[in-house]
Amino acid sequence: MATLAAVRVLAAVDKFRGTATAIEVAAAIESACRETGNDCDMAPISDGGEGWLDAFGGPNRRTIVTGPLGDPVTAPWRLADGTAVIEMALASGLLVAGGAEHNDALAATTTGTGDLIDAALDAGATRIIVGLGGSATTDGGLGAIRAIHQPARLRRVELLVACDVRTKFTEAARVFGPQKGATPSQVDMLTGRLQRLAQVYAHDYGVDVTDVPGSGAAGGLAGGLVALGAVLTPGFDLLAEELALEARTARADLIITGEGFLDEQSFEGKVVGQMAALALAHGKRIVAIVGNAYDGTEQRIEAVSLVGRFGEDRAINETLACIESAALDLLAP
Repeated sequence: MATLAAVRVLAAVDKFRGTATAIEVAAAIESACRETGNDCDMAPISDGGEGWLDAFGGPNRRTIVTGPLGDPVTAPWRLADGTAVIEMALASGLLVAGGAEHNDALAATTTGTGDLIDAALDAGATRIIVGLGGSATTDGGLGAIRAIHQPARLRRVELLVACDVRTKFTEAARVFGPQKGATPSQVDMLTGRLQRLAQVYAHDYGVDVTDVPGSGAAGGLAGGLVALGAVLTPGFDLLAEELALEARTARADLIITGEGFLDEQSFEGKVVGQMAALALAHGKRIVAIVGNAYDGTEQRIEAVSLVGRFGEDRAINETLACIESAALDLLAP
């Protein structure tokens, strides 16, 4: 009797927010592959926010920095082969501040992210990649800039910022402030502060950040880093190049992608939509395992909804077991 050839599976997945990290999701799919005798290439992915550092291989450095509300925070980061990877949320994030209910929207600072960039420069990094997302701040990056000793050193390095929003600098407070705990009056105050700060950056650095798409990301941190010479780039594109995702897609027989919620936004620069485009370009089958699917998006990609298959309670409380079971069904001969 002929033995079936092993299927080469690329598990290119995002997090299931609140229930499983991208690494955990990829590992659940890898377990299903191992059980069915198939090969698995694990590629946990982030679009710049939560899980960004893990997608590059995880931290190998830790630095005590100034947290978003001024308290010391031990922030992990990575340095390998001259490239530093920083996830700003781990130094200046809303979760570090205790959530919107405990955040001080006016006082929250990006100083800790600047501390990490400074540490990377001190360690001899020639390339610094900063992932934005999940910030507590709307300080326009001023805290970060002030924390970097001799910012002119950045001229000698490549500074890349993963940015997946188009919001402009002075719009940051209006668009993102409320989710960080800002009241309507505070949004007005923060907007005025960003407008004045844009003038300062234009004067001090000769850069007009107001018209740069994405400069409002992370409460304007993106714009502050642009003033120092950073290049804003879509998070998925940056990570895809670093992880050679196109070549790995070409080698795979089946791509399994996934995220917590499949909706129209999933096809606007997010992991599932971008992986679907890669799979299509290489003529590969792709299946999305998702927590739940909305807006008829199951018509746009072959998808398995955990809520639909296992019920809401199991999908939420036994997420990884459900993901592994769903992958087993896909791989069953």
